Amino acid sequence: MRHYIFAALAVTLALVGISDAAMAATTVAHAASGGGHSLFGAVAMAMTALPMAREFGRKEAGGDDKTLETLQKQLGDTLGEVKEFAKEFKAKSEAGEKVSTETKEKADKALYELEGLRGEITELSQKLAQSRRGGGDEDQQLKSLGREVANHADVKSYVEGGCKGTIGFSVKAVTTASGSAGGLIRPDRQTDIVGLPRMGLRVRDLLTPGRTDGNSIEFAKQVTRTNNAAAVAEGAQKPESVYEWDVDDAPVRTVAHWIPVSRQAMDDVPQLESLIDGELRWGLDDVEDAELLLGDGTGQHLNGLYTQATAYSQPAGVTITGETKIDRLRLAILQVELADFAPDGIVIHPTQWANIELTKDAAGGYIFANPQGIAGPVLWGRPVVPSKRIGTSNFLTGNFKLAGQIFDRMDTEVRISDQDRDNFIKNMLTVRAEKRLALVVRRPAALVKGSLTIA
Repeated sequence: MRHYIFAALAVTLALVGISDAAMAATTVAHAASGGGHSLFGAVAMAMTALPMAREFGRKEAGGDDKTLETLQKQLGDTLGEVKEFAKEFKAKSEAGEKVSTETKEKADKALYELEGLRGEITELSQKLAQSRRGGGDEDQQLKSLGREVANHADVKSYVEGGCKGTIGFSVKAVTTASGSAGGLIRPDRQTDIVGLPRMGLRVRDLLTPGRTDGNSIEFAKQVTRTNNAAAVAEGAQKPESVYEWDVDDAPVRTVAHWIPVSRQAMDDVPQLESLIDGELRWGLDDVEDAELLLGDGTGQHLNGLYTQATAYSQPAGVTITGETKIDRLRLAILQVELADFAPDGIVIHPTQWANIELTKDAAGGYIFANPQGIAGPVLWGRPVVPSKRIGTSNFLTGNFKLAGQIFDRMDTEVRISDQDRDNFIKNMLTVRAEKRLALVVRRPAALVKGSLTIA
């Protein structure tokens, strides 16, 4: 008969919180060896532990009060039945009477109900533990702190040793530190790629555009003009003027560069192809800007505007006292005008333009600039093109449209190939960009260059 009582105790102890099988077995073994008094002491222990289950089922955010109350009531009723069966079995055992089959069936039923309640409470506890930690997939349920403690190796050893003395251990905290959950946290990756700054390109915009189908541009330019036109009397010989032209040549030059890229990188990063295309194109335009302005005409270089411009020389007939940078630029414009051209632009360094804009009168007011204005940079009625390439102290002014012209032989072309060297066996790609153009400067006198350093 005692096996019913011992089984009931084991189920009861496991139900109310002692989930470890070894601990439940140890408690039942103590009850069995101690006789009736120890038996009821074990029942009392189980009943005392009952509030632990009720504490677990207290109201929590996201919990189901009705389900908890129902399970608590069923738990109390079933434990009461088991207690009565235990008393009845003990009384009949002491009196030497046999327990009826009907009583055994009722006891079996009560034990079965206890086992069912144990499963329901275990499932509910796991769901509650999940909801308190953020919820998730039921197939990945989190262990509660009580279950971690019950299954800890130190606790098992403590129970097997007869529960002597005290025991203590730590449960590792879950934090963002290294060695905990830090490796699970990933930064928010932005899709935009931040590139390096690009200098503004403006020289091409100053010139007249054109196109060519050849590899060079030949043009005739006037080198001599002796104008002897005069008023002539009737019957007198007319004066002869002298004009001379010469043929000059401006070869088409190629500007090109390339980079290697792996096929995997090109396939795996959707933005990479367009970024490379944009960078290569801008690289060509950047070199083109420098060549148009400063090319020295040697080797494969263009013969640039600044290189062919006429050197500044203060025009006669103008007296300047305390010459400033602003004065120097006006005198250069005059030099171009005296050569019979109308200047349409000024190229200077951004620092020099800032110095000019910050010029103030005796009262502290700005002379050429309006801090609240939105008009573009203009000086002496001509647009100003700031460019770092020209150098801090240099300037260039003149009639750019008449002085020079760009002839494009081939617009910018970007091509990708795996047939370069050993690209095919290395799964690499070569990305090449190039353009071809010629610069013709027909009227060097229409451009004036000089220094803004005032002696």
